[in-house]
Amino acid sequence: MKPADELELAEMIRAAKGPLRIVGGGTRRIGQMAGGEVLETGGLSGISLYEPGALTLVAGAGTTLAEVEAALAEGGQRLPFEVPDLRGLLGRAGVSTIGGVAAANASGPRRIQAGACRDSLIGVRFVDGAGSIIKNGGRVMKNVTGYDLVKLMAGSYGSLGVMSEVAFKVLPRPEAETSLTRDGLTPAEAVTVMSRALGSPFEVTGAAYVAGQVRLRIEGMAGSVAYRLGALTKMLGGGWAVAEAAQSSALWVEVRDVAAFVGQPGAVWRISVKPSAMPQVLGIMADAQTVCDWGGGLIWARVADTGDAQAAALRGYLAQIGGHATLVRASAAVFEQVPAFHPAPTAIAALATGLRAKFDPRSILNPGVME
Repeated sequence: MKPADELELAEMIRAAKGPLRIVGGGTRRIGQMAGGEVLETGGLSGISLYEPGALTLVAGAGTTLAEVEAALAEGGQRLPFEVPDLRGLLGRAGVSTIGGVAAANASGPRRIQAGACRDSLIGVRFVDGAGSIIKNGGRVMKNVTGYDLVKLMAGSYGSLGVMSEVAFKVLPRPEAETSLTRDGLTPAEAVTVMSRALGSPFEVTGAAYVAGQVRLRIEGMAGSVAYRLGALTKMLGGGWAVAEAAQSSALWVEVRDVAAFVGQPGAVWRISVKPSAMPQVLGIMADAQTVCDWGGGLIWARVADTGDAQAAALRGYLAQIGGHATLVRASAAVFEQVPAFHPAPTAIAALATGLRAKFDPRSILNPGVME
């Protein structure tokens, strides 16, 4: 099924006799999707409003990310949250859609400065599991009232409703970009350096730790970037190399897309913790290849795709220190015994169950996707 507009989408959901598998571009699915009739959102496409002066873009959920980014580039703007392209990591084909980006709350290295996808999402239209059309938020940044269903839909993976339209706050593209890199740092040293940089007044927009190398990024007007780069280097001490323009951008595409794992065997974890806990997490996963983003708060880990892929040890440790781990890639045998998403605490699980019962009373929208 591929509805051409929102009304047809609502009719299809109302008429559904069983589970529906919601598909945008098919690039961000995690875990083993339950069966069901496929409902594609690609027909709900097109940019309906783009006002560069108001920093606002509205598009159908099936609009390709490439189309959105091209329109914004022409206007000298961009999405603030640096959307990851995980097709290589996950072994997916397809074309990413803006609705899929919102449904997955897909956010890259710039999250530490600009916030996550949900923080730039200012309005949404969706159809719930009963076939009702719901609108929340608005088309301008100050037009958000009532319950904040916008934030609820972001990251729900289509389990609460099928988005038909999304509205985003956008930002100007920076004039210049420069990165600092330093090799040979231990995880503890890296966290200390990244924390100092992120706590400084120099507006760092990227802080990552890859294969012993710390990477720090500064963006903005050329004169401002040059000043802040010098001040940050002076504050952190010597030993830093400088990467500018395209060379700097390439460093962050590698981090954003977890390029080090592409084409490599193994199960892959996406781990969220307090940045200060990064060295300890890397310590218990000594055999893993890792890429650390968000100043140490996001850890990608590639482990052997056998047994439980270290799920018991990892999630057991996170239960003690706080944090969660999502199994984003693994064999079918591993997924049969390990849920992709981190088991929620009892109170949160009860809340999630209640929300799904409210928005999808027949349990037909991507059943099991968040389990």
